[in-house]
Amino acid sequence: MILLILGLLLWSAAHFFKRYAPAQRAALGDKGRGFVALGILAGVIMMILGYRMAEPTYLWPRAEWATPLNNLVMIFALYLTSPGPNKGALLHKMRHPMLTGVALWAAVHLLVNGDLPSLVLFGGLLVWTIADMIVINRAEPNWTPHPKGSIAKDAMFFAISIVLVGVIGYLHTLFGLSPFGG
Repeated sequence: MILLILGLLLWSAAHFFKRYAPAQRAALGDKGRGFVALGILAGVIMMILGYRMAEPTYLWPRAEWATPLNNLVMIFALYLTSPGPNKGALLHKMRHPMLTGVALWAAVHLLVNGDLPSLVLFGGLLVWTIADMIVINRAEPNWTPHPKGSIAKDAMFFAISIVLVGVIGYLHTLFGLSPFGG
């Protein structure tokens, strides 16, 4: 569990680096992007390994309705993390579509995974998304929405999101998980 927590902390620190240490980040120049990307990648690897190694202590049972709800919400979560909201017509005025998508992903994964490692991972990432939105809003209070795109772009990215839920679900089965029930 320690590796999972350290991964979450590294992920968060890498993402918050620009906001909390802008002078140090600026001093790194273009190399700073690589540094931050390595921190994020290392955090993801640590979270995956820590999650897989953690002993599951179950805190609540999985409800039968939670799996289909998870899969339905995942379509919207993936859409929000795509370029769709910025290039489409429906959500072009949304300030944090990607963070909102990650928050939805984390929330529904908490719903279907009632064990302690999931609470730490998905709960931690949910808290991070909310904190990141607050930090960004304070650092950049003046924000201009993206120009309105087309409904066709919304439809395209939504269709891609549906396909991705199937692909990601299949990948989950390769790790012995059952994202479609059963």
